[in-house]
Amino acid sequence: MTDEREITRPTDLAHGRRLNPAAVGWTRSPLHRTHIGGWGRTKRWEYWGIVTDRFVVGLTVAGLDYLSTCAVYVLDRRTGVETTRGGISPFSRPDFGDEPGDGTVHAAAGVGAGRVGIEIDDDEESTVIRVQASGVRVELDVTRPGHDSLGVVVPWGTRRFQYTLKDLANPVTGTVTFGDTTHDLGSGWAVLDRGRGRWRYSTRWNWGAGSGVVDGVPCALQVGGRWTDGTGSRENGIVVDGRLHKIGEDLQWTYDLADPAALWRVRGERVDATLTPFHHRRDVTELGILAVRTHQDFGTWSGTGVLDDGSSIALDGLVGWAEESRNRW
Repeated sequence: MTDEREITRPTDLAHGRRLNPAAVGWTRSPLHRTHIGGWGRTKRWEYWGIVTDRFVVGLTVAGLDYLSTCAVYVLDRRTGVETTRGGISPFSRPDFGDEPGDGTVHAAAGVGAGRVGIEIDDDEESTVIRVQASGVRVELDVTRPGHDSLGVVVPWGTRRFQYTLKDLANPVTGTVTFGDTTHDLGSGWAVLDRGRGRWRYSTRWNWGAGSGVVDGVPCALQVGGRWTDGTGSRENGIVVDGRLHKIGEDLQWTYDLADPAALWRVRGERVDATLTPFHHRRDVTELGILAVRTHQDFGTWSGTGVLDDGSSIALDGLVGWAEESRNRW
């Protein structure tokens, strides 16, 4: 069991620009109202990661106060071909919702052939996503089964803090179109990463996610690290048959960025999980004050986890990713 505080009623994330102390804790469903006053160092984003037996898709809508960005990444697992499109618009900010669970946003960034448009329409039971960029179009229909998610507020201080929501193992259908050729998305899972907060300029994090069915039961693994160190908050948990089992410990990450085929291992008292990669992605963005360096491996998880009642569960066969990201933003 975790000693972190579980929040069970709607709560304001901030009072103006300052963290609301009552918001620090974790939730099983979206309960934080995320309005943050003023400008400067505030970050908001919706990220969806999808892994199916045919494609990997990642898409981001982000507002960093001084610019907005929309990006889409598609990997064709059969051919190994990566398609990446990204647009940036200075001095603009997408209109993100701040009510609990509101992920609806329509945004576009960039100009001309570099323009990327993303529409996310969210409700309690489903999410519809449409992406339009040069030479690629993605249409996704995500089913929201009503299972537990993991919301966490990470406090670096009264003026620097982050709310993150991780929602895993959502069934997804859809299509990916390159030029005039449309492909079925295939069978797989969608994962949501929602972020709202006021960040330090330089940050490094690890994130791992896996979704699937183990012995006929839907399961998911969510693990993170580095960026939460020393805060008393952790974004670790296992979801089994819709219920979140919160892991309240810092985990040990072992990996080798110099070897794209190397295993990723994440260990603690309640989890011992290894990701075996099938594809390595390296993403580098250098735009003056904005710099992002991400190493992300997509693959299959194996290992075991310990649930709240002390019983063990296999994590074998969950599909997803593990990553290290270094950011100046």
